[in-house]
Amino acid sequence: MKHIIITGASRGIGFEMAKLFADQGNQVLALSRNEKPIVALKHKNIHAFSFDICKSEDLQRMTDYISQEWNHVDILINNAGRLLNKPFAEISKKEFEEVYKVNVFGVAEITRLVLPFMKSGSHVVTVSSMGGIQGSMKFPGLAAYSSSKGAVITLSELLAEEYKESGIAFNVLALGAVQTEMLEEAFPGYEAPLSAIEMATYIRDFSLTGNKLYNGKVLQVSSSTP
Repeated sequence: MKHIIITGASRGIGFEMAKLFADQGNQVLALSRNEKPIVALKHKNIHAFSFDICKSEDLQRMTDYISQEWNHVDILINNAGRLLNKPFAEISKKEFEEVYKVNVFGVAEITRLVLPFMKSGSHVVTVSSMGGIQGSMKFPGLAAYSSSKGAVITLSELLAEEYKESGIAFNVLALGAVQTEMLEEAFPGYEAPLSAIEMATYIRDFSLTGNKLYNGKVLQVSSSTP
């Protein structure tokens, strides 16, 4: 049995991952601003509460739960993300900051807070995007989103180096097109070759075993463009 934290668990890949891990008998802390979908599952192995990755009080609630109920965390999956699809010239400074608050600063802060509860053999998996890979195909309107996804790739590489003596692994999965609500927002009408459950299954398996083979790596998980 593992203790697993998943952000962005109210829909899409995060929602499916929470169910997959819990059905295996793992204890899951499923975090998202809208906790209703995950709470409605009434799964004995899933604990959830409304959580905004940008709010210090919600982050404190998370650490309180870990210290009181678990004492340690085996896997952290940084899956939460904020998308903005808008021409660069029309993006306000505030809008750009809001994307980075979730996709970069939020990922950094939740990772910083969870790390003291992790030990050798633990795994931090950050979900990025093919749009954040240098040299990959880029799409108009995604300047804030894709650049933020590039930032967390470098962040994970740095953390892997900084914590390499601890035995804690940091890896990134740069996802291609998956049929989710977020994909529909970015590319209306596009039909992806993979479903949310298919990608969730891959990420679950990688989270459980990938740290034995990889650390500080970025795996491109994509069979199509976008």
